[in-house]
Amino acid sequence: MQAVAIDNNQVQPHSHSSEHHDTSGNTLFGFWLYLMTDCLLFASVFATYAVLYMNTAGGPAGKDLFDLNFVLVETGVLLVSSITYGFAMLAGHHHKRGTTLLWLLVTFALGACFIAMEVYEFQHLIAEGAGPSRSAFLSSFFTLVGMHGLHVTAGLVWMAILMVELVMKGTQPRTLTRLSCLSMFWHFLDVVWICVFTVVYLLGAMA
Repeated sequence: MQAVAIDNNQVQPHSHSSEHHDTSGNTLFGFWLYLMTDCLLFASVFATYAVLYMNTAGGPAGKDLFDLNFVLVETGVLLVSSITYGFAMLAGHHHKRGTTLLWLLVTFALGACFIAMEVYEFQHLIAEGAGPSRSAFLSSFFTLVGMHGLHVTAGLVWMAILMVELVMKGTQPRTLTRLSCLSMFWHFLDVVWICVFTVVYLLGAMA
């Protein structure tokens, strides 16, 4: 009877670990499905922009408005934030809470800088009379770029919540799973922005 009790004590932790692993896997898979639906959303807005970008209604086109040097800096800031988030994930998996928080703070600062630059660009365009109501081209531009900016803002709010959770609970498995979901989301936004930079800004400035 004593041997049986020992065996049971050995089996239970393994069973609990397997259950958590399965739950984490399901969470990550479910989040991948969400990203696919978000991808379809962005694809539809990209398609709308492609149809409308020539409809300037006699107003300014992309080549008259876009400052590629400014957007290149903006792009670099967002891409670097993906690298710093990767460092945060590496530190998290090594259960280094302080280092994880440090890299998350750097990532947050870079993301906030990206949003500040985007808001400045929008304000500058509107001040020049190139607001979203000026033409179909500008309506689609503000919708596409603004929707990406809203996603980045949501990511920053999520990141702030996870930083608080790290301070309170440390690098628990559930927290690491949530960090992994945000990692996928953040890198996804980088890929979307590269498409925005290429299709909207680069091709727009050359058209």
